[in-house]
This record gives sequence, structure tokens and C-alpha cells, in this order.
Amino acid sequence: MSPLVISRVNADETLARAPYVRPAPRERILETAYELFSRCGVRGVGVDEIVERAGVAKATLYRHFPTKDELVLAFLELREQRYTHDLIEAASGRIASTPEGRLLAIFDVLSEWFRSEDFEACSFINVLLELGREHPAGAASIRHLENVRVYLERLAREAGLREPRSFACGWHILMKGAIIAAAEGDVEAAQRAKEIGRAMLPQYASGES
Repeated sequence: MSPLVISRVNADETLARAPYVRPAPRERILETAYELFSRCGVRGVGVDEIVERAGVAKATLYRHFPTKDELVLAFLELREQRYTHDLIEAASGRIASTPEGRLLAIFDVLSEWFRSEDFEACSFINVLLELGREHPAGAASIRHLENVRVYLERLAREAGLREPRSFACGWHILMKGAIIAAAEGDVEAAQRAKEIGRAMLPQYASGES
């Protein structure tokens, strides 16, 4: 059983033992928006649907999120926590201990995600393409994507690779391409990208021309 699955099982067991506490209104609104935005896009989801599913009044939603755009920005922040920090950084770190190993392990994590029922592609890319780079949420998506590249660049530096910024950009293209291919139905996309990445690593090894 992979570290990612073990983590989920442990989390499920902890939740099963804990008494149920109804989430606060803000949490219910954000979780509902997260589910809808990540699967249906931003423009296709209205405030009325969010408040109905969250079980709150519209005034309650606007008290916590004065505009829909602010709710979208909060959704993207939560997405960064769950995708960038929990899925990409933490899960790959449980699989491998070295920087180079973690870079390759990212594709193992993606591979498992692609096969899960909750795979919904990359919300940062989706929102950027849906709303455009000039929209506040589109601009925020670019920043969140950049944070992924910053993490990849840090791993590249720790691994002693040359041109870590250039390497990180290329590695991120592999990740995003795999996500798009998985959305098309190719569940093997992450492993294909991993093999390309494995061939790419020697090109950036320190001391090579």
C-alpha cells in the first residue's frame, strides 16, 4: 500500500473515531464551493446553488465572502493546500527521501490521483483558461502555479542540478501535460511522464555540457 493510501486510511480511521461536529457556515460554504468549482468550473456555478447545497442563507455567504470572486480566490487557496502542499510536496516526500527521488515520486503520486474517483484535473489551469490571466482569479491561478515551480526549483537546487529554474519549468510542463492527458482518459500518463523525466535528469546533472 502506497504512503498516500496509508495516509488516507489513517485519516479515515481517525475521523471514524471522532465525534461528528457540524462544520461552521464558512467551512460549509468553502467546501461546497470547492466541490462545485473543481468539477464544474467557476462560471457554471452560481451563488444560489452554493448556498442551497451548503445549507446556509445567501446573506451568510456574503458575510463571509462579499463577492463571488473572493470565494473563488479562497477556493484557490484551499486548492493550493490540498494539491501543492498535501499532494505534491507531502505525499511525494513520504515516498522518497532524496530531492531527485522526490522529483520522480511526484509522478507516482499523480498516477495514484489519476486513478482515484476524486480526480478533477488542475483547477489552477482550469480557472486560468476559463477566466483569463487578467481576471483576479486567473492572476491568482498563475501565482499558485508559480508556487509549484518554486518547489520544483528548490528540489532541483537540493539535487545539485544545473539551471534549476529552467529544469523546474520543464518538469512542470511534464506534470501539467500528464494531468491534461489523464483528463483525456490516459491513466498511464503520469508513468509516461516519469520516464521522460528520468531521461531528462542526466541532461541537468552537474558538470555535464
